[in-house]
Amino acid sequence: MLVLAFDTATPAVTAALHDGERVLAESTTIDARRHGELLVPTIETVLREAGASLRDVTVVVAGSGPGPYTGLRVGLMTAQALATSLGVPAYGVCTLDAVAYGSGLTEPFLVATDARRKEVFWGHYQDLRTRLSGPAVDKPQELPGEIPLVGAGGRMYAETVGASRLLDAPDYPFAGALAALAAEQLGERDVREVVESGTHPVLSLPLPIYLRRPDAQVPSASKKVSS
Repeated sequence: MLVLAFDTATPAVTAALHDGERVLAESTTIDARRHGELLVPTIETVLREAGASLRDVTVVVAGSGPGPYTGLRVGLMTAQALATSLGVPAYGVCTLDAVAYGSGLTEPFLVATDARRKEVFWGHYQDLRTRLSGPAVDKPQELPGEIPLVGAGGRMYAETVGASRLLDAPDYPFAGALAALAAEQLGERDVREVVESGTHPVLSLPLPIYLRRPDAQVPSASKKVSS
């Protein structure tokens, strides 16, 4: 197994290679405006550092969001294109799940990432592997109270959510955690069938999770002017 995983649903443009037992290489750049420019070079970096080539990859995994429309689609379209050209399966993993897994937490907590418009994408977790609810999008003041919180979304609104709730954990869905979480699931029998049925608890088809419409909208038809 050689899992190529990456995520572009947050300002972190991140990629990693995992051989089913450990992360072989990982690279991340925090830049919210250059997802399309940075992703392919980041993938090339981890392949080079691991001494591997694209043809060695057996599975492609991409963060499926939720996230801003443009950045999110960069990763998912790249995953679909690579999987097609390599003839390997591609899967999606909720970006919030990757943040949760990277936290290493074993008690209940919330994950929150920046949704812009003064809102956050969030999910409620029993532990690092188990999502209880979400993903959802809300104002930070509408998050459930008194539950520990991880992720950049919480840190951005520390005064609103309460700084004492913020835990020392990664703010972003680093691809090493994304790859490791996916690799745990890929050894299961009939995993593809379960994913295609839409019932797998972690893996999905590489399709975006949209919780609201994109900012750009197709103009509606002009009203006719009566004479």
